[in-house]
Amino acid sequence: MKQAIISAFLGRLRDRFCEYQEVRTIEQKLECMARIPGVSGAEVVYPYEVDPPEQMQATLARLNLEVSAVNVNIKADPVFVNGALSSPDPKVREKAVGLIRGAKDYAHAIGVGQVTCCPLSDGYDYSFHTHYVRAWERTVEAVREAAAYRPEITLLMEYKPSETRVHCLLDSAAKALLLCSAAGEKNLGVTIDVGHSIYGGENPAEALAHVAMSGHPYYVHINDNNGKWDWDLMAGTCNLWQYAEFLFYLQELGYDGWITSDTSPVRQDAFETFAFNVRFTRRIWDWLERADRDFIRRNLENHEFLPILKSFEPALFGAPTSP
Repeated sequence: MKQAIISAFLGRLRDRFCEYQEVRTIEQKLECMARIPGVSGAEVVYPYEVDPPEQMQATLARLNLEVSAVNVNIKADPVFVNGALSSPDPKVREKAVGLIRGAKDYAHAIGVGQVTCCPLSDGYDYSFHTHYVRAWERTVEAVREAAAYRPEITLLMEYKPSETRVHCLLDSAAKALLLCSAAGEKNLGVTIDVGHSIYGGENPAEALAHVAMSGHPYYVHINDNNGKWDWDLMAGTCNLWQYAEFLFYLQELGYDGWITSDTSPVRQDAFETFAFNVRFTRRIWDWLERADRDFIRRNLENHEFLPILKSFEPALFGAPTSP
């Protein structure tokens, strides 16, 4: 298991009302990350939170860290307020595709094989607010163009139900797979964010299974929420069983990629937040590896939940006692 952290969460954080945590440079964020037990990778944000390639490589080597993915931000620039990949303005779309290309160039320069992108400004807020057909066609064309550039580097599209738009264009695993199919590029895949999946009413393990069965590459972000909003809480703190099932299916599918914490410390100590996230995920992963997997598979096939639950019980609570 390889665990990473999105670098942005180890610095200053903001919501609509307040600012949290301290300002850190990307080098300081990586130095903090390197002290967290079990962390070996960083997802860095292009173009806003990266040092020049040579400097970044030197820092990574010094700290014995790798980059799990380059996260390209196509929402922060005011030009994208009404959409990036789906914008009716060809110059805006060109700029968005250019940023993804730039992220691929940066990934190539530092020896990273994947770029992830969450197109949050692409969507709509009201009925009669966008032309669904044209917006989708423009998105497919832009993503196809971005994926075709440096085809040796995988482009992973991350879906989310809403934010910054009331309705994101790419709002579900099914829609992300539809995009991959329509664009038709082999190096195009999906970033599955556990919290986005829960917030969108999906079962994360089922969404994962469908993405994996599609044959498209995929990448994983972990966090949690109460289903009402994408709070980016610590993994498994609201939906423990769903998180355990998600990790079980990662193992079943033979996933050997990065598991990246997309978790926002906000009011908590950032170091301890990520230390728990990584440690807790590792413990669930190890516990599931020790479980009788053939027994679990047989009962899953037969829709028998109770025997599986009973098999987990001693590990969770110790040997049962007489009433």
